[in-house]
Order: sequence, then C-alpha cells, then structure tokens
Amino acid sequence: MSGQIGERTARTGPHPVEDDAAPRPHPSLDPTDATATADAPGTAGVPADEQPTAAVPAVPAQARPTERIPPVRETVGTTAGSPLTERYVLRQRIGSDPAAGAEFWRAEDTVLRRPVGVTLLRRLPADDRSDDPEGTARAGEMIVRALRSGCFEHSGSARLLDVLAPGTHGLPADVLGAAVAEWVPGRSLAETVAEGPVRAQRAAKAVETLSAAATEAHQQGLVLGCDHPQRVRITPDGRAMLAFLLPRPSVSAADDVRGLGGILYCLLTRRWPLSVSDAARAGLVAADRTPAGRLRPASQLRPGVPLELDTLCSGALGQGDGVSRVHTAAAMHRMLADVVAEDADQAFFPPVHDGAPAEPDDVWQDSDRLPDTRNDPRRRRNLRIGLGVLAVGVLIVLGYVAVQLGMLFGGGGAPPVVVPPAASAPVQQQVPAPGAPAASSGTGTAVPDVSATVFDPVGDADNAGTVGNVVDGDPSTVWTTSRYFQPFPALKPGIGVLASFDAAEPLTGLTIDSPTAGAVVQVRSAPSAEPTLAETTLLDTVTLSSGRTTVGLDPGRPTQHVLLWITNLGPDNQTRIDDIGFRRTAP
Repeated sequence: MSGQIGERTARTGPHPVEDDAAPRPHPSLDPTDATATADAPGTAGVPADEQPTAAVPAVPAQARPTERIPPVRETVGTTAGSPLTERYVLRQRIGSDPAAGAEFWRAEDTVLRRPVGVTLLRRLPADDRSDDPEGTARAGEMIVRALRSGCFEHSGSARLLDVLAPGTHGLPADVLGAAVAEWVPGRSLAETVAEGPVRAQRAAKAVETLSAAATEAHQQGLVLGCDHPQRVRITPDGRAMLAFLLPRPSVSAADDVRGLGGILYCLLTRRWPLSVSDAARAGLVAADRTPAGRLRPASQLRPGVPLELDTLCSGALGQGDGVSRVHTAAAMHRMLADVVAEDADQAFFPPVHDGAPAEPDDVWQDSDRLPDTRNDPRRRRNLRIGLGVLAVGVLIVLGYVAVQLGMLFGGGGAPPVVVPPAASAPVQQQVPAPGAPAASSGTGTAVPDVSATVFDPVGDADNAGTVGNVVDGDPSTVWTTSRYFQPFPALKPGIGVLASFDAAEPLTGLTIDSPTAGAVVQVRSAPSAEPTLAETTLLDTVTLSSGRTTVGLDPGRPTQHVLLWITNLGPDNQTRIDDIGFRRTAP
C-alpha cells in the first residue's frame, strides 16, 4: 500500500501552476455558509447531465429552530465531469464537510474503469486576517496524516488507493489536494433511515463493524473522523463503513466515539444528534433537546429501544453521568458485540417489538412478535397483587414455624437453668482501630512520606483526584473505583494504586483498610513510578475482608514502588479503599 502511494506521489510530483489558473473561492466552503450544497439521497446513480443543477435541498422540519441556515449560494469551480489529474473524473457530488474544507465525490478511475470515492480539499476564499488565508497549511497537514494512514486496512473503512498532494500536476486551481479510496456501495445514512428507523439489533450490528475499525485505528495512533454523517455509508449487507477519508486536523479519538454514538442514535431515531448544520446538509432531522439543552434519550423518541443501546447512545454522546460515560471506541465495540451475540443466542424466539417494522428477509415477521408488556398497567397491577399474596403466604409460614419452635423448646415443667453472669459473658476480641498499624503486618516502624497514584494502563484513571486519601492516615477519607457494568476482565484487566516512597524501603508488611469484602488484590513491586504491568513482580495475592487486611512482606527485597493491583472488584463491581499503611524494619 505504501509503495503504491509512494509511486503515485512520485509520478504526480509538484509542477508549476500556470499564471492564468488563479485560485477561485468556492462558496460551499465559506465558513459562514452553513448549508453547502449536497446531492439529494434520491440522485444516487443518476447521470450528472440528468440531475438538477440549481436545486436547493430543503432543511428537514424540526421540533423547534435551533440554528439559522443561510441560503445556499451558486456553486462555481470544479463540477461533475471535471477531470482530476489525468486519471480520475468527478461524477457525482455526495456531500461536504466545511469544517475540514472538504467535499465528497463519487468519481471514476479512467485507467481501471472502476468507481472510487474522492475527498477533495478546496482552496478557501482568501482571508487576510487568517494565518492560513487559503487553507494551504490545513490541506498539507491533512495530506500528511493521510500518507501516515496508508497502511491501515479494515473492513469498516474504505481502503486508501491514492493521495494527490498540493501542487500535483493536473489538479484544478481550486483544489489543494485529494484522497482517493475504494467506492463503498450501498446507501447514505439519510437514505437508510428515509423509510423509517432501523431495527435495534440491525443498528447495533451495523455500528459494531465501524467501532471495530475505530478501535484498531486508535491503537495505531490514527483517527477516522466518523462524526460527520456524510462520511459514512451503509453497505448492502448492513455494515456502516467510513467511505470518505481525510478528517479535519482537529478531530480526536473522543470525536470518533461521539460519532459512533451519533450514528447509532440516528439509525434508531432517524435524527442526527451532533451538528445541526451537518444534519441539514445530509438531509437528516436534527435531534430534539430538552429546555436545558440535553439530548432526549432514544427510548423517549422510539419506545421499545433496548436499555443497553439506549444507555450506550447516551454514554457515547457524553450525556451519561459518572460510570455510564463511554470514553473509548474499544469499550463501545465490546458492548455492541455483547448485544449482537445476545441477539444471536435468542434467534429461535420471537423478538420483542422495538418500534421498527420487520423486513421481508427477517425470520420473524410482525405477526410473530411478542407484545411489549413492560409498561402495561394491567400487567403491573397483576404483578403487584401476586407479590402481595406471596408476601402474606411467606408471613403465615414464618409465623407457623415460630409457634412450632416455641412449643418445642419452651415447653416442660422443669425449672429453668440459670447461668452465672461470669460464665455467660462473651469473650471480647480486641480489634485495632482502622488508622492504627496492625502488629501482624510486620515489625518495625511505619513508612513516612508515601505518595499514591492511580495505575490504569487502558482506562482513564478512576477518581485520580482522591487517590491520595489512601495514604493520608485518615480512614474517613477514602478512594473508590468507578462502578463497572461487568466484572473484570470484561472491560479491562484491572486497576490499581501505585504507592511510592522517597527511597527503596525494606518492607515487612502492609495493611489495607476496606469495607469491600471479596475484592482480590495482587501486591506487586514496580521498578519505576510509571511501569507497565509486565514490568512488575508479584509478591502476594490477598482477598480483602470487611475491615483490615494484613499482608506480610520479605524485608530482604527492598522496593521503592508497590502496586496494589485489583483484579476482582467485589460486590457491585466497585472497590473502596479507606487507608493503606506500610511497615519497614527499624532503622
């Protein structure tokens, strides 16, 4: 792949631009023009000479106006039928991304006689107040990022075929560069939801492939830019694919996560939840919002959406609170994969009606579906009556058992046995205070000046601002992990607290004060303050009890960094640690 791009770049190296080819501004990329022209969904596959030339796409009706869309100006410059170098010819304009200064075209490779998807970088109208008056620096940065992603291949993204750098011979004067990718057959996002919302399970399966591509791209230090609705197309087999490359320079991995949530939300509700202007250009309806500015959940717009997908949409779009937020594409891919796998396991049973009509190739049709009785008032009333009758029956049985036990052990004429108070006094066992060091944790003195950080190689460091509470000697100040939907290692292998000392200490033991009984903690020594898990050495493994747990250590192995690696969170998939104390040999 890189050899193909290198050969193409060498063949189309920079050539001088003729003086009469002065750059002309392109109205569709004017930052103040929020409604750049876009081909209607119904014109796919129609020859360019048969399409209307001055049609203005109507802005979809919304619940309330949220953004004023200025009128579309007449497009000038490169149009359908224009050549792009000596090899490609533009055929149909699919859409645009003004934030990236890009246009999306279906073009023809005249050498191999095949359709391709082209992302054009337009020359911006000259602005003397800008550091980049015509967008040349922006285009150069985007082209460099495209060259770095030349080796990336995934079934959820179109494969990059060619990169046309600024100054390439044959580029029109109003084009700064372009990326050529495989053409993705199928329909746009607007065409997919035009006839109605997509079935919940089909929507999850469609976005799963794209989320897998985003996960692999992020692992390689790349981004997709899938937060724009016209960059994504739905293939005939129902997969969402990134069809047009060259994301804007400011896009980040977090934007990809929001884009994945936006695509899933759109397939479920027929509304685009991110940019209102992008929704208008794509022919979609902007999502409704509450008076406070928050998105309405998908389940409110479409009753029957599964709780898992409703929560996933809100979390990926940043509408969730606390642990319900989705921060990475990998987490979203795992959740979607679980939903798809669960649907496959239940394929032999009629599905619950989710608000979308059945498709002709579905095994179960609408007449076979089970009614959704989750909010049926009659069912709720019958359930309350049944639970009340069951509770009364349980009370009757318990009363009968209590009477029988009283008659069995309380009857008889013998005098009661009197036990002296001294003999009946319970033996009290002294329990050390939570903040005091335990004698069994090792001989010697407490280690002073201990610092702590959250060790989370694949996450976002749960509650990093309060982790210092575990080494402040005050049991009333605590640190907790986030509450996870599934136990480890479903979402991540674990999470830990890395304690560091001023120098290597001959530790004799440590204590852990925690109310989370059942949590499993590995005690490991680390070679530095920022180690990988593979660099640490396992010293011991303990299961926490409610209260204080002590661990003995070998003082013959001094260490400056100790990692408490939690591999099992305990009840409710959350662990709380009140205090950690370390003991060393007396100096």
